[in-house]
Amino acid sequence: MTIHTVVNGRPHDLDVAPHALLLDVLRDTLDLKGAKRSCDTQVCGACTVLVDGLAVSACTYLAVEADGRSVLTVEGLAEGESLHPLQRAFVEAGAVQCGFCTAGMLLTAKAMLSEHDRPTRADVLHYLRGSLCRCTGYRKIVDAVLAAAETRS
Repeated sequence: MTIHTVVNGRPHDLDVAPHALLLDVLRDTLDLKGAKRSCDTQVCGACTVLVDGLAVSACTYLAVEADGRSVLTVEGLAEGESLHPLQRAFVEAGAVQCGFCTAGMLLTAKAMLSEHDRPTRADVLHYLRGSLCRCTGYRKIVDAVLAAAETRS
């Protein structure tokens, strides 16, 4: 099948198998490696991307479902050399450890911030509940998301 999608602001016409997963198309066809394969069951958040602004697990999302939609991966967050405020906040707060979960955390946080102008710590924890990190206790990640929210106010 041919799908028409916009990925990180760039239009693409892609030939995909009906059963192809969005994660595989992003990683193998478009060479966007930010979304990671980990659990394949929607429980870890490492594969999170935004489809029309909503966080989805690309490991179970069919590529054909992205037809006519806009997809944002972590590679599309920064504008040129300028980091997105969330990326900058993660760096400044020391919220990046091994980096495996970071892309999913950033995109989940971006989706949350589009819904909540002034999230509370509880809001952040609620949204990130499906994003697993094995390196940290989440404190610095939550602090970074809250700091990014403050810069928007």
